Amino acid sequence: MASRSRKQATRGGSRPAVPAWIWLGVGVLLGLVVALVFLGSDWAPMLRKQTGPQPNPQAVAPRESEPPLVKTEDKPRKNYDFYSVLPEMEVVIPDAEISAKARAEATQAPTNPATPAVSASARYLLQAGSYPSAKSADEVKARLAILGFVAQITPVTINGKTWNRVRLGPYASASELEAAKASLADNGFNAIALKEGSGQ
Repeated sequence: MASRSRKQATRGGSRPAVPAWIWLGVGVLLGLVVALVFLGSDWAPMLRKQTGPQPNPQAVAPRESEPPLVKTEDKPRKNYDFYSVLPEMEVVIPDAEISAKARAEATQAPTNPATPAVSASARYLLQAGSYPSAKSADEVKARLAILGFVAQITPVTINGKTWNRVRLGPYASASELEAAKASLADNGFNAIALKEGSGQ
């Protein structure tokens, strides 16, 4: 008889166990609700980040009759005349233009092929690199010398910083420039073709 009463007690009094993942989900949801209440309330201002400038409630706009707080003086603007500056500087020549000039030179064969016609107003250069350290420029110059190229290092100051340019040339014609650039490219140097005025 005792066994019957025990079976009835377990049947009527036992409830199915709640899985652990449900308790975990309830705990996470309760934690989120508490965090939102905490951060949304006025008693936790230090945890909220205030982004941007805060308005000044005492600030008033100046009236039209009052002078502005900051005077805007008409400063003379610097006028850059690019048409007079550019001829004094070097100009990068695109590869397509070099090829076109080389083909044009080949069709207009000079009377003496040993001495190509040199333009009096311009000369061609190749820049193998520009480095802030003189040691790096010397290393590139040495690598070019091993390959049979004669390079010069030209220090230039731009915006207060000195750059050491590794340059080859001058070349008398676009065809010589194109051949030297192709030879450099075959040896892993991506050189830039430049045209300089005679004043350089």
